[in-house]
Amino acid sequence: MFNILTLNKISKVGTSRLGENYTCGDDVANPDAVLVRSAAMHDMEFGENLLAIARAGAGTNNIPKDRCTEQGIVVFNTPGANANAVKELVLAGLLLSSRKITEGIDWIKTLKGNGEQVGKMVEKGKSQFVGPEIKGKTLGVIGLGAIGILVANCAVALGMNVIGYDPFMSVSNALRLDPAVKLMKNNEEVMTNCDYLTIHVPLTDDTRDLVNADMIAKMKDGVRIMNFSRDGLVNSTAVLEGIKSGKVEKYVTDFGTDDILGEENVICIPHLGASTPESEENCAVMACDQVKEYLENGNIINSVNYPAISLARTNAEDTRFCVMHKNVPELLKKVLSEISGNVENMLSKSRGDYAYTIIDVAGANTADVEKIASVDGVVRVRAI
Repeated sequence: MFNILTLNKISKVGTSRLGENYTCGDDVANPDAVLVRSAAMHDMEFGENLLAIARAGAGTNNIPKDRCTEQGIVVFNTPGANANAVKELVLAGLLLSSRKITEGIDWIKTLKGNGEQVGKMVEKGKSQFVGPEIKGKTLGVIGLGAIGILVANCAVALGMNVIGYDPFMSVSNALRLDPAVKLMKNNEEVMTNCDYLTIHVPLTDDTRDLVNADMIAKMKDGVRIMNFSRDGLVNSTAVLEGIKSGKVEKYVTDFGTDDILGEENVICIPHLGASTPESEENCAVMACDQVKEYLENGNIINSVNYPAISLARTNAEDTRFCVMHKNVPELLKKVLSEISGNVENMLSKSRGDYAYTIIDVAGANTADVEKIASVDGVVRVRAI
């Protein structure tokens, strides 16, 4: 029996997949795994039972990943599960940044009570809300992952010229990218050659303030910037200065902060990127499936702190040892020396300073877990 703690509302479409051997809820004690969306976990204490944390979404800034790694807790996310939802909102933001739609809507509300004169007033006043079409303009896409690729491909279909950059683009993502998208050499080459800019990268020390005063100064006059990825990627002070100088025509973001709320030519959306029932269900299903596979079989899919690793079981009678350990020479040899049975199958993968090894053993002894755990450098071991 496994105990699963939910820190946010998680779609039952996902939790129903866990099955009868799982107790799932927001008041579960001593959880084996945690399902979370946006709840902050940095100040939480983790019990010895906790094996996994699954974020029903892509970003994991609300989870203390380094501490989890050190304690042998696998952190999962659900890349791509909410990609379509975010893509659709980015496309809406693209149009909002170009045509003065929100301003026009706000203005026309003020005409209430003018009766039959409303039509004439609209025709007289609508010229103040003129905005350009996006067709034929250049969209720069920084980050060509699950979301960035969808945005880029849709922009091509809408008649835009699309340029992009992603130093970590996988082969599978490259094959999904429309061949009309022109790949650039670096972020600066994208930002200095686009009329519209959209960013789809995680927030890290390297990407914080990716769009800053120096970079804005190099951009085209009248650039329109969109941030539907993470707060902190765009320096808000620099953007506001750019708007005041006329360098930046519009800033559209899904992350409202006090300094930009109500400012002219800034459109703040209340973090609606993944707020669709379809997205919430997709994320919940992926998160629950990953947790279940890890708890029951030790396989890791879509982890942000441990390597991806899957080993099919060949004999149900074998004992499976799942060993988290430091990625250092000779350590695995020491682990194997503590196993009393016959090793039938094994797979080991590393990620940075840590590694994860699955060992299927015939005739294992119950004392083997404690013996393996005593090896210097082993972080955690369990037998399934």
